[in-house]
Amino acid sequence: MFLENTVNPKEQFGWIEVICGSMFSGKTEELIRRLRRAQFAKQKVEIFKPAIDVRYDEEMVVSHDANEIRSTPVPSASNIPLLADGCDVVGIDEAQFFDDEIVNVCNDLANKGVRVIVAGLDMDFKGNPFGPMPNLMATAEYVTKVHAVCTHTGNLAQYSHRKSKNDTLVLLGEVDEYEPLSRAAYYKALIKEKLQDIDVESPINVGANKNDVNG
Repeated sequence: MFLENTVNPKEQFGWIEVICGSMFSGKTEELIRRLRRAQFAKQKVEIFKPAIDVRYDEEMVVSHDANEIRSTPVPSASNIPLLADGCDVVGIDEAQFFDDEIVNVCNDLANKGVRVIVAGLDMDFKGNPFGPMPNLMATAEYVTKVHAVCTHTGNLAQYSHRKSKNDTLVLLGEVDEYEPLSRAAYYKALIKEKLQDIDVESPINVGANKNDVNG
């Protein structure tokens, strides 16, 4: 369980918390939980999300279990500092979709005394580090990695496997497009996809069959 930092009024610096993991791992749910605690404590809180994320709502940050909190959609990270002026706590959801400037924005806010809570996918559907997330995790004081449950094995899942053939890096979707998989299940899924892509009627195979017949 993550324990919030105790604020030292003599230290005028904030900090960065990163919540990361695969899809369906509860990242946004944990983000909302921390932000609601801050709101309950009468702290000034602002929440931001990338404007392209309109899966559930254009303004609300919504978790997969239907928890929600009002946010401000922004087209780029550079819009956040002005809108976050005077805040005690800033929450940012789906940080992987922001440009690299989000790293500087979060650090500048923390250096001004703001508690910054960031949630995002740590890996894309190919299993590679996603966007600015690695740099955010490196500069954060606290990193919480949450896990989903693998739909194939029931083990902890850390990969977001895309079920469709779409190879676009950014593809917003839910259970129809993605499933959380463990390392073993993800590796097996990749092997299966590679085998399916092999053209069994390639010229080499066809030629080999003809030679066999002639022989």
